[in-house]
Amino acid sequence: MTVIVPEPVIEESNDRESQVEEKESLDLDGGFLVPGSNAFGHSFRDYEKESERRAGVEEFYRVNHINQTYAFAKKKKEEYGKLQKAEMSIWECIELLNEFVDESDPDLDEPQIEHLLQSAEAIRRDYPDQDWLHLTALIHDLGKVLLHPCFGGEPQWCVVGDTFPLGCAFDESIVHHQVFYSQYFKDNPDYNNPLFCTRLGMYSENCGLDLVNMSWGHDEYMHLVMKGNGTTLPPAAFFIVRFHSFYAMHRSGAYGYLMNDEDNEMLKWLRIFNKYDLYSKSKVRVNVEEVKPYYQSLIDKFFPAKLRW
Repeated sequence: MTVIVPEPVIEESNDRESQVEEKESLDLDGGFLVPGSNAFGHSFRDYEKESERRAGVEEFYRVNHINQTYAFAKKKKEEYGKLQKAEMSIWECIELLNEFVDESDPDLDEPQIEHLLQSAEAIRRDYPDQDWLHLTALIHDLGKVLLHPCFGGEPQWCVVGDTFPLGCAFDESIVHHQVFYSQYFKDNPDYNNPLFCTRLGMYSENCGLDLVNMSWGHDEYMHLVMKGNGTTLPPAAFFIVRFHSFYAMHRSGAYGYLMNDEDNEMLKWLRIFNKYDLYSKSKVRVNVEEVKPYYQSLIDKFFPAKLRW
């Protein structure tokens, strides 16, 4: 499957009012307009911008980088891969997310259901024939239910935030791996492990991301839920869900030496999705009851009525 992702182009307008409203917007895939700032009026993913949330985000990544080890992630994957925490529908899971705000996200402080619906509705508008992509946007963050007490009440540092490969050297493109913050990874037990501290570590060139052990979080968990419940969503949906927080790869181009041809083909879909995942965050609310019937029809199409979690 080949997807051509066009380069961003500036959209021109003869309407002075439109120019004022869209002066910092870019015309991307499907006509999606990238806003010039996030919900707080800052640049997207600006981890250096002074804000009320900066200290909390920095502390989040300090703890995350120290504790995300190969052994830890493997243990969590084995524990949660049993899918014995709960049995519920997709929509019941979505409603649980109303209780949480992602501490790692510098762009938004709204409950998670708002972000899911904003992303899904933006994609639905620009890609009306790709219903699987609409549903993928809706469910991509459902793994964050790991924060809920009935799922173990996991701390945010091992549920949300950017993900990265374990079992090989930490790339400098990982968020908060600047010189000042690199000490965080130096306190990670894997940092000086001779099995893990080289470019390839325990992997081989172009082995494929299926074989790579990623840092543990909501991406990995939802991927396990999808596999374990036999969803009929296409392979690109699995790739998007598992790697949408792997910004070092799909934003910075890192770890390409671990990817195979199939990964590179799926990456084209992820890059389309990422624009909606990242840039659709806003204070504009979606009418849940109005759009719920459409998304419930997609859930019924691609998932069983009840899932094991």
